[in-house]
Amino acid sequence: MPEEKRPLPLRGLRHLALKVTDIARSRRFYEGILGMRIVWEPDPENIYLSLGSDNLALHQTAPGETLSPDPGQRLDHFGFIAETESDVDAVARKMEAAGVPIIKLPKRHRDGSYSFYMADPDGNVIQILYEPHISPLP
Repeated sequence: MPEEKRPLPLRGLRHLALKVTDIARSRRFYEGILGMRIVWEPDPENIYLSLGSDNLALHQTAPGETLSPDPGQRLDHFGFIAETESDVDAVARKMEAAGVPIIKLPKRHRDGSYSFYMADPDGNVIQILYEPHISPLP
């Protein structure tokens, strides 16, 4: 008899850690522009921020260390879920006004979702996404 597949006791992908080249600049972006709050700052090289049930860790690269040029070691993008499509548009306008590079303008996707893409100070691509199955969840 085949073994029953049980889901792992996980709650979702709610933590992401990024290496950054200038932690003060990244802090200004994530805290000041995106509105995340700092939940822990153990030392000057590490900051942990939160937004809702998500946690983002920023880790300063060591002196002389560079971000990997190997595309296999780079993150394609990560995203924040918006409650509504109009929220996606509002965030896009706010980011554009703040001078944040917009990578892809807001658009409807084939699956019914709606999003835009922007870049953080280190060039990490961030998607602001309304996704009809996830966005209504608390």
